[in-house]
Amino acid sequence: MSRKEKVTRVIDGDTFITASRKNPVRLAGYDAPEKGTKGASKATNKLNSVIKGQEVTIDTKARDCYGRSVANVKIGRESVNKMMKDFVSKKSAAKK
Repeated sequence: MSRKEKVTRVIDGDTFITASRKNPVRLAGYDAPEKGTKGASKATNKLNSVIKGQEVTIDTKARDCYGRSVANVKIGRESVNKMMKDFVSKKSAAKK
């Protein structure tokens, strides 16, 4: 079941917090570079610019070992998961 929630904080390039959850939400099917590695700050900044302060629709698919919801996330009809995958793909292609 999908829920609309307001994003209050972006933790990294694939994880964020909403106003109504205790545990963070992680984007399903997308793995951002880890903090301290190449590309991590760009991925975090991109996700931050897209969803911070926005109302998003969260469709939880699973829970991970840290208690986070692993979810498909949308703003309106646009998939945040796909947007972030495309962002990383474009960055990788531009380096070649």
